[in-house]
Amino acid sequence: MRRSRVAAIGAVTLSLVLTSAACGGGSSGSEGSNEKPKTLTYWASNQGASLEVDKKVLQPELDKFEKETGIKVKLEVVPWSDLLNRILTATTSGQGPDILNIGNTWSASLQATGALLPWDAKNLDAIGGKDRFVDSALGSTGVQGQDPAAVPLYSMAYALYYNKKMFADAGIEKPPATWDEMAEIGKKLSKDGKWALGAEGSNLSNNIHQVFVLGKQHGADFFTPDGKADFTSDGAVAAVKQYVDLMAKDKIIAPGNAEYAQNQSLSDFAKDKTAMVLWQTASATFKSQGMKDDEWGVAPAPVQSGTPGTGTSTNSMVAGINMAVFKNTKNIDGAKKFVKFMTSDEEQKILNTAYGSIPPVKAAQEDPAFNSPALAVLRDTLATSATALPQVPEESQFETVVGTAVKELFADAAAGREVTTESVRAKLEKAQQQMPAA
Repeated sequence: MRRSRVAAIGAVTLSLVLTSAACGGGSSGSEGSNEKPKTLTYWASNQGASLEVDKKVLQPELDKFEKETGIKVKLEVVPWSDLLNRILTATTSGQGPDILNIGNTWSASLQATGALLPWDAKNLDAIGGKDRFVDSALGSTGVQGQDPAAVPLYSMAYALYYNKKMFADAGIEKPPATWDEMAEIGKKLSKDGKWALGAEGSNLSNNIHQVFVLGKQHGADFFTPDGKADFTSDGAVAAVKQYVDLMAKDKIIAPGNAEYAQNQSLSDFAKDKTAMVLWQTASATFKSQGMKDDEWGVAPAPVQSGTPGTGTSTNSMVAGINMAVFKNTKNIDGAKKFVKFMTSDEEQKILNTAYGSIPPVKAAQEDPAFNSPALAVLRDTLATSATALPQVPEESQFETVVGTAVKELFADAAAGREVTTESVRAKLEKAQQQMPAA
């Protein structure tokens, strides 16, 4: 999924959607019709610094598509705070767009509703074939062994961005590579009203991304191999506590960050109030906030020890945006043409350059434009040390209940209440009880 956004939905709502037999947006077949061949509706996710920025990026490309095909695309950019709830409502009401962007971590959950067009071999061939896409991106398109529920559009990974001026002022020569170094360096940076690390404590999805990675570093997955919730293992508890302790114990995250959910930590970074952020492809946002490229640096996100890699050396989830089609669309041929257009080599270069992300299309990714030092770190992370979140139907609900538990723990830390192993475990036990019974 894309830079810090909250997928705040009710656990009961999601459970109802996933158990509804009448899913699929009102379509009983595998594909829609061509009743309205001249129009498409498209829900785009908020990728840029604002909704208006996205409209400026996307509209010229939609106009280009209309000129080529005669099909008009009606665009709506949906904030991340609303997107998942809007999609879930559309899956049950049948009143949704033809095409939409989804966070790649939602792929399996939305696949389970039956509302999305399956990208079988025939449909993939219509957009150039499966082999055009990099494997890491395809790994987050739905449950393994099933046809993908969506097609990769933008690829991203987490990295550690650091403010060069704040580092120089504090006499720090290089960014931390381990969490012990993060705490040590962080204490030098957290003074005089400035803080070492930014966080979005009220952003449920971002909370999940961070604790999932820390969970991998502690040997936890949050789900068992057969897909059952496992939120209270020692590794999961340790991961959540370590993340919240950056505020509660190490005191290198400002207490006010407990209320952040709309990229405020990036604004603090750009204003020299926060020295570091763990983020996905942040360069375009920094530029929009007036930062020059030479004012910040990027390094791999920290690990417990050693260097990033697989297993307990994981330092990012496989982040990204997928493009899906509601299978009750009234323009199925046009929808496929639009997906083919948006994932073409040319458009992949244009769009991913605009957003500072990485093309999931192999040919586009090889373009020199994506070989900058900053993007090289992200590409290397995706290739060697990133792991996909569990592709299980309950993943979106996991984001909600565990993300909320982390949010509440940050609120405790901000209020000066002690965050203990016992209090973390209690929050995670409560979260697990909100998941569907096995």
